[in-house]
Amino acid sequence: MESLTTSFVAWSFGLSTAGYGLFSIYLLSLGKDWRAAPRSQAMLAAIVSSSLWSIFGLLFAWTGLRGLLFSSTLADLLRYGCWYLFLILLLAQDKENQARSSAVGKWLIAGCGLTILSGFILHLGLASGLLVAEFLGRSLHYQAVAMIILGLILVEQLFRNVTEDSRWNLKPLCLGLTGLFIFDLYLYSDALMFGRIDADAFSVRGVVNVLVTPLLVMSNLRSHDWTTKIRISQKAAFHSASLLGAGTYLLLMSGVGYYIRYFGGDWGRALQLGVLFAALLGLVFLAVSGSMRAKLRVVIGKHFFSYRYDYREEWLRFTRTLSQQDSAHQMGQQVIRGLADMVESPAGSLWLLDGNQSAFYQAARWNMPSVKETEQLNSQLIQFLMASGWVINLEEFRCYPARYGDLLLPEWISSIPNAWLIIPLMVGNEINGFVILAGARTRVDINWEVNDLLRTAGCQGAGFLAKLQATEALLEAKKFDAFNKMSAFVVHDLKNIVTQLSLMLKNAERHRDNPEFQQDMLMTVENSVERMRQLMMQLREGATPPGTPCGVFLPQVIERIQVSKLTQGAALETRIDEQLTTRGHEERLERVIGHLVQNAFDATHGEGKVWVYLRRNGDRAVIEVGDTGEGMAEDFIRDRLFKPFNSTKHAGMGIGAYESAQYIKELGGEIMVKSEQSKGTLITVTLPLFEVRNESDLREREVA
Repeated sequence: MESLTTSFVAWSFGLSTAGYGLFSIYLLSLGKDWRAAPRSQAMLAAIVSSSLWSIFGLLFAWTGLRGLLFSSTLADLLRYGCWYLFLILLLAQDKENQARSSAVGKWLIAGCGLTILSGFILHLGLASGLLVAEFLGRSLHYQAVAMIILGLILVEQLFRNVTEDSRWNLKPLCLGLTGLFIFDLYLYSDALMFGRIDADAFSVRGVVNVLVTPLLVMSNLRSHDWTTKIRISQKAAFHSASLLGAGTYLLLMSGVGYYIRYFGGDWGRALQLGVLFAALLGLVFLAVSGSMRAKLRVVIGKHFFSYRYDYREEWLRFTRTLSQQDSAHQMGQQVIRGLADMVESPAGSLWLLDGNQSAFYQAARWNMPSVKETEQLNSQLIQFLMASGWVINLEEFRCYPARYGDLLLPEWISSIPNAWLIIPLMVGNEINGFVILAGARTRVDINWEVNDLLRTAGCQGAGFLAKLQATEALLEAKKFDAFNKMSAFVVHDLKNIVTQLSLMLKNAERHRDNPEFQQDMLMTVENSVERMRQLMMQLREGATPPGTPCGVFLPQVIERIQVSKLTQGAALETRIDEQLTTRGHEERLERVIGHLVQNAFDATHGEGKVWVYLRRNGDRAVIEVGDTGEGMAEDFIRDRLFKPFNSTKHAGMGIGAYESAQYIKELGGEIMVKSEQSKGTLITVTLPLFEVRNESDLREREVA
C-alpha cells in the first residue's frame, strides 16, 4: 500500500515537473524584451521556483531522503515569495496610483515579507536542531496557513481592483492561483488540526499544480507583457483588511484551542470546542458591529491611503442616499443620514428657514430628540455660517473658542445630547439651512479633508432641498392658478347672467303687460337659475359640469339664443338650412354660441346686423356667427384672441373666447375667424354630427 502511494506521489510530482518545466522553457523563449520587464521576471521566477519544488518532491518520492523533503519545503517558500512579488508588482504597476497603493506598499508587503522570513527561520531551526521538533512542526503549519491567507488576499486585491477591460486577461491567473492556495489551505489547516500531513492530500498536490498550469499559460498569452492598468479603491482595501483580520483572529483562536486541549487533560477537548465557539461568536459580533467597522475605516484611512476618503464611493453613496425619498420630510432625513454616514455619526437633525424667511426651525430629525426653539436669521450663529461657510466642531469650540472669533452659540444647542458638528447648507452665498450631527461611533479626527467633504456634501444636499422646495412651491402655485382660473370662468358666466337679467328688467318697463314678453321673461329667469345651479355645482366639485355628452339639437339651441336676445331688445337674424344634431353638453354649447353672439352684438352699433346660420358640410355641422361691426386686427386674432385675459372690450375679462375655443376642441370641432376692421367679423364653428340610427337601419346593415 505504501509503495502504491509512493508511486502515485512520484507520478504526481513528475507531471508537475514536466508542466512547470515546459512552461519555464516557453517563457525563456520569449526573448530579452519580454524578460526585461520586472513583472515578467517575477513571473519567470515563480514558474522556475515551482519547477524546483516539483523536482525536489519527485526526488523525495523516489529516494525517501528527508533532506530532499527539506529542500522541497524551502523551494515551496521560495515560490510563494515569487508569487507574492509578482502579484504585488501587478497591483503597484500604475504610477498614477502608487500614492494610493500604499496599502499594498506598506502593511501587505511587510506581512508577506515577515511570513516568508519566518518560514526560512523555522526551517533553519529545524535543520540546526535548536528548536523542539513538536513545537517546530505546529509553528510551520501556522506559518503555512498565514502564508496562504496572504496569497488569497493578494489575489482578491488584484481581481477586485482590475479595470473591466483588463479583467478578462487576469481571470485565468486569479482562478489558477486561487485554486492552488485553497488546496494548500486545506492541506495545512488539516495538518494544523491533526498534527500531521495528510498523505493522500500531499500525493495529489502535484496533480493540482499540473491542472492549474494551463490557466497560468492562458493568462500569460492574454497579457503578454503584463501591462494591465490596476486601480486601488478604498472599499477593496477595507474588504482585504477584514479578510486579514478574520484570518489572523481564527489562527490565534485555533492556537489557544490547541493549547487548552494539550494542557487541559480530560477537559481539554470540551474546553477547546467551547473556546472555538466563543471565538466564532466574537468574530460574528465584530463583523456586525458598526463601531468596530468605523474604527477599522479610521485606521485604514490614516495608514493605508494618502487621502482618507474614496471620493467616488462617498459621492455615489451620498447621491444614492439622497435619491431614496418620497416626500420633503424624508428628503430632510436622507440629507442628515448622508452627511452622518461620512463621519460615522449615529444621529442628526436638519434646520430650515420657515415660511416667513425669518427663522430656522427643526424640519427633520434622525435618532435625535425634538427641539422647539428656533434660530433667527440675524443671529450670530447664522451670520457666522453665512460669512465663513465653516463646519463648526463643537468639541473644538469648547476647547479653543478663539478659533471661531467672537461666535456665541445659542443655549438650545447645549440641550441636544452629544451634539458634535454644525454643517451649513449653502446655495451660492445664501444659507438654506444647517445640520447638527451627534458624536461619532468612534473617534474621528476632523481635519481639513473632512471639513471640505462635509461642506461640499452640504452644498449638494442644500441644492436637493432647494429643488424640492421649489417644486412644492410650484405645485402649490399651480393649484392656486387652477382655482383662480375656475373662479374667473365662474365670474365671467355670472357677469353674462347679470347682464341678461339687467336688460330684461330694463325692457320690462315697456313690455310688462305683454303676455309674450312675460312668457319669455319666465323662460329667461328659469334658464338663468339653471345656469347658476350648474355654476354652484362646478364650484363645489372643482371640475366641469357633471353629465356625459349627448345629442344636442342645434336648431333648438339657436332658437333659445334668438329668444333671449329678443327679450334684451336685440334682433338676431337666423337661418337654418337643415335640422342637425351634434354631441356635447347642451347648456355649455348654448353658452359658447351665446357668447359668440353677444360679442357680435357688443361689436355692432346702430344699423349693424348680427346673424347665425346653420348648415351641413359632409359629416359636420357648420355654425356661422357674423356681424357688420368694428372687426378685429389680424395680429390680435393670431396672438391674443383665444388666450385668457385678453379682450378688445374695456370691461371684458378675456375668458369667454378662450373657454369657447377650448370646449369646441374638446368636442372634436374647429373654430375659424375672419375679420376686417370697420367691416365686420365672421366666426365659423364646425362640429361633428351626432346621428342616431333607428333599429330598422341597424337590422338592414346586419342583413347586408
